Amino acid sequence: MTTNLSGHGLSPQGSVHRSQTVSQLYMDAVRRGDGQIVEGGPLAVDTGKHTGRSPNDKFIVREPGSEDRIWWGANRPLEEAQFDGLRGKVIAHLDAQPVLYVVDAFAGADAAHRIAVRVVTDSPYHALFSKTLFIEPTAEDLADFEPQALVLHAPSVEAVPEEDGTRTGTFVVLHPSRSEVVIGGTFYAGEIKKSIFTVMNDRLPRERVLPMHCSANVGSDGAVAIFFGLSGTGKTTLSADPERQLIGDDEHGWGDTGVFNIEGGCYAKVIRLSAKAEPAIFRTTHTYGTILENVVVDEHGIVDLDDGSKTENTRAAYKLEEIGNALPAKQAGHPSSVVFLTADAFGILPPIARLTRDQAMYWFLSGFTAKLAGTEIGVKEPQPTFSTCFGAPFLPLLPSVYARMLGEKLDAHGSTVWLVNTGWTGGPYGVGERMPIDATRALLHAALSGELVGAPCRTDEIFRLAVPVAVSGVDPALLDPRSTWSDPVAYDAKARELAGLFRENFKQFADVVRAETAAAGPVG
Repeated sequence: MTTNLSGHGLSPQGSVHRSQTVSQLYMDAVRRGDGQIVEGGPLAVDTGKHTGRSPNDKFIVREPGSEDRIWWGANRPLEEAQFDGLRGKVIAHLDAQPVLYVVDAFAGADAAHRIAVRVVTDSPYHALFSKTLFIEPTAEDLADFEPQALVLHAPSVEAVPEEDGTRTGTFVVLHPSRSEVVIGGTFYAGEIKKSIFTVMNDRLPRERVLPMHCSANVGSDGAVAIFFGLSGTGKTTLSADPERQLIGDDEHGWGDTGVFNIEGGCYAKVIRLSAKAEPAIFRTTHTYGTILENVVVDEHGIVDLDDGSKTENTRAAYKLEEIGNALPAKQAGHPSSVVFLTADAFGILPPIARLTRDQAMYWFLSGFTAKLAGTEIGVKEPQPTFSTCFGAPFLPLLPSVYARMLGEKLDAHGSTVWLVNTGWTGGPYGVGERMPIDATRALLHAALSGELVGAPCRTDEIFRLAVPVAVSGVDPALLDPRSTWSDPVAYDAKARELAGLFRENFKQFADVVRAETAAAGPVG
């Protein structure tokens, strides 16, 4: 199947393959030496020096159609002429390739808010990644497909910083008014999906839809839960609950009719993945159609998920339907529970706490977690970080836009908000241990089932969080982080240090929130 690309300024000299099958893309990737088929059927690939996102090489074009709405305090500007120069380099490269791959798909399971996405690349495994992560169109959709967003992907093309205005040879650039993205200098496939998520973070608020960096699932009673969190905090693992149906694992919109998945696939971290603790996700790492990124493979084609010698950010990309309890519609009603996941590397925060409305707004704007090893270039061990709205790298608009929308949704639907720490207990990173996943699951089950409604709570003296004093199936000591430290005085000092980081970070939002929200943070 071929397609005319002249409307995008492309004049390919070779063949153009559109919407190929998984088998065809597998064969092309293996034939080119881009990947190998490993035991169980996945395609294993290596992304080279870039084994994570490059947020410092991501730009938004400064142009009249969007300049006034972009959050320039966090997004790096690139002039339109420089974008056109990079686009020209990418176009020239793609035109000269013997084969181009075109993937036409959708972002957004809700037909009222979906956009048609076209990815053009010279790499078959990146085409397979795009086919996997976005929502596949029907034959009828393809017959009259008109792209509303375009990704021009040429991972081997390097920018020249002196002439292109970039920081390095790597570039991920969004032109907001054109909804065009050009990507070069990195083979890390995650840049493709996150670039379209950035597009949706720009578009959806104008349609009265809140875009969210979260996973989502729904119980048999129709009760929806969403899980905000940065990479590595447990969004994928905790939402893949066998007792609930999975709506999606990473990107969603919350509109007038409820929550919908933006994607058609999942992109899970798989380092040290456990067949016992995460059986559904583990199964995908031994399944045909899955792409394994930077996973170590031996000479017999056997993968070793425990080997982090290439990167701690090993990944598996697979269709949502590979999770047995996935919800086919990829959309459900309004959330009754909203969960903020944080991986606290200080070992201070409780494993679960209920937030008031103002605390919810404070924690959403703060977006505290630990940036985990490998997720971004240069991160070797967990680093405490504040990523507003739990997704700052993907937010083209001011955080206040998303926070205001979340507040309106909480007020309209009466959602209960929980803070869940999947990070460390018994001490900070390097001293304490990671929170037991069985305990986290038990706590979430109690929260989502209503067991914790009206349960006795203590109030944390510094963070002023309402923490349950007892939860069925959970060691009571875990609920009081101070008691898990061998030196309570050291805990108190570290808690005050962390509280100070919160207060300092929140100064940037003091003028855009009501006084009650600004006062809802930690003291001491």
